[in-house]
Amino acid sequence: MANFLTEMRRKAKAAANGNSGRAAAKKTSKKTTTGTKNAAKKTAKSPSKRSTTARPKKKTSKSTPKKKAAARKRTAREAVLTQQQLPAVWRVLILLVAFVAMVGFAVVLSKLTLGPSAASESLTHSNLRPGDSIRNYLQQPALRDTIKQLGGNIVLGMPFGALLPALVPRTRGLLRVMLATAVVMLAVELVQGALVQGRAFDIDDVILNSTGAVLGYLIIGRRLGRAVHPRRPHWWHRFSLSASRGRP
Repeated sequence: MANFLTEMRRKAKAAANGNSGRAAAKKTSKKTTTGTKNAAKKTAKSPSKRSTTARPKKKTSKSTPKKKAAARKRTAREAVLTQQQLPAVWRVLILLVAFVAMVGFAVVLSKLTLGPSAASESLTHSNLRPGDSIRNYLQQPALRDTIKQLGGNIVLGMPFGALLPALVPRTRGLLRVMLATAVVMLAVELVQGALVQGRAFDIDDVILNSTGAVLGYLIIGRRLGRAVHPRRPHWWHRFSLSASRGRP
């Protein structure tokens, strides 16, 4: 009987020890699962923190002073190109005077170049070789006739260079004035040679008229064009402005 009781006590103790071990194992398993969950949460949060902290900071561009200097130069150029003009009243007055002068010049030009001359019909001949007529003018014995022929053709082209930049803004510029004058006078010479009695086509007259237009532009036409219309940027100004705007 005593042996049976002792054996029962041992079993009860063993059962109690087993239950306590299971509870401890459950507690430890719970602790491990919660630890792993917390670790997983921390690892899940940590990459975002690292990614946010590891983002490279935006570098301040070292070329900001260069950009500012380029912007200042660009604004200075634009200010020079759009310089202050004359008041509107003066501009309108200059345009009216230039228009009246151009109309009067057209009338004089038509009378001088398109009027028939039967007396000089046997003396005139066409000239298609540049320089031949100018050489003949210079070889004349009378200096007065030379000045009359050369100077008259040069003076005849000066109103184009003086008045065209004010009346037609697209003709501003030395080459443009010269080309516009050459086209007009070439048409006049063709009409002379084909339709007018006693007149002949002469390429040297076109050259002399274009030279006069260049002189008229340099003397007064350039100033009149700038006074009436805003200053036109040259090709090197446009190239520099486009290059400065295209820079990063």
